[in-house]
Amino acid sequence: MIGYYIHHHGTGHRVRASSICAALEAPVTALSSAPVDPGGPFVDRVRLARDDRGSSPENPTADGALHWVPAHDVGLRTRMSRIASWVDATRPSLMVVDVSVEVAAFVRLLGVPVVMIAMPGERTDPAHRLGYRLADHIVAAWPQAMYDPEWLREFAHKTTFVGGISRFDGRASAAGPASSRPRILVLSGTAVTVGDVRRCAHVHRDYRWQALGVPGAPWIEDPWPELCGADVVVSDAGQNSVAEIAAARRPAIVIAQPRPFGEQSATAHSLASGGLAVSIPQWPEVTRWPALLDRALALGGDSWVRWQTAGAATRAAAVIDSLAKRAESAP
Repeated sequence: MIGYYIHHHGTGHRVRASSICAALEAPVTALSSAPVDPGGPFVDRVRLARDDRGSSPENPTADGALHWVPAHDVGLRTRMSRIASWVDATRPSLMVVDVSVEVAAFVRLLGVPVVMIAMPGERTDPAHRLGYRLADHIVAAWPQAMYDPEWLREFAHKTTFVGGISRFDGRASAAGPASSRPRILVLSGTAVTVGDVRRCAHVHRDYRWQALGVPGAPWIEDPWPELCGADVVVSDAGQNSVAEIAAARRPAIVIAQPRPFGEQSATAHSLASGGLAVSIPQWPEVTRWPALLDRALALGGDSWVRWQTAGAATRAAAVIDSLAKRAESAP
């Protein structure tokens, strides 16, 4: 059995976990504070208590040694106790952690080998260094040729760069008929509202504008047809968003959102430097859109092949399965 800890923030960690675990040979139990849908690639689910519901967290970083361990927090105590009980009863061969330094350190102290999912950005603080040092292996879900951070090179001997992991990998294109008016798809995470998109549509009528997931716009579970049919995609620089655009091979404008440790800024910079997408720091003035869209269309979408989404989840699963088998065969 493999345990897979899934961070509760957003949906990206869950989507990535599902993609990887669908390709695993070993059975997997999901452990998370977020609800994990029934069915799918998990044989079991362990719902963990939240540890961020206290009104006044006391020394949550343990004087800078960790990221989030508020003293005397009932949720933290309950979630760690639940993890320990599961480990004791199940005796997993290893634990995949995406992402929590505290969970990685805790299960390693229980004697369980750990695979850490790396995140972009500046991860040089003591807590991240502890997590990566404790990890038996690190999986980086991006191509090394496009982004090779200096802080990760210390752990090169135990790091595998698998490429961008997309739930749409291998899915046939769903592009519709071509149109004389380029279609611009604005996705959630770009810190705009549907009103901002409507203003663009009013001023720039030579383009067709569509928003998905932004406040005031519809949300759909399967945006693949819309992605494939877009002439330009406007998105944040989150790992899942980028991987999905890469899988669809669409021209893109990425707007890095503020995230801890500069996660999205690092990704956006690597995309712009590599000529994969246009990167801008914020939603632009409405008059700037034609020039930005022309730049994105000129880049095209063919270069996205370098983000290596094809087979990325399978490559990650192969690493994890190999480590699990090694752990199971150990005396």
